[in-house]
Amino acid sequence: MIKLLIMDCDGVLADGKIVYTESSLESKSFSALDGLGIKMISLVDVKTAVITGRESEALTRRCADLNIDYLFQKIRNKVKQTEQIMSELAIDWENVAFIGDDWNDFELMKKAGLTATPKHAFPQIKEAVDFVTERDGGNGAVREFIEFILDREGLFEKAIDRFLEKLKNSG
Repeated sequence: MIKLLIMDCDGVLADGKIVYTESSLESKSFSALDGLGIKMISLVDVKTAVITGRESEALTRRCADLNIDYLFQKIRNKVKQTEQIMSELAIDWENVAFIGDDWNDFELMKKAGLTATPKHAFPQIKEAVDFVTERDGGNGAVREFIEFILDREGLFEKAIDRFLEKLKNSG
């Protein structure tokens, strides 16, 4: 059973374009579709994490907005960082789902129990994962993987029910 969903940022949560403004700020674009999916999966006791090699204030803000459980930036060894989270949660590799899109994600892809990549990934990465999304990164690929996980684990209806109940009680 999946207990932890790990996501890369650039090319997965964001579209992979890195935009620098004239005032030296970095801009990223995130999908609201992914955000709702992350909220849904958290309602069925799956922890969420973002592990990325870059650092971005935009990502920090997005993760805070979505109540993502773990955010690690400027990480070169994603496997080691994942093992630290797994130790804290007392889970095994079979309990880890991961979505990444490039060679810097490859070692983690080889270890995680369930893996995915957005459709824009290069062929060798697509061949290494369990699931290739129909959507590109930054455009609902994470949501698509989350719905795949929820369906596979028999949790889709439970997640929807909890989300709608929470929505009803919030207003």
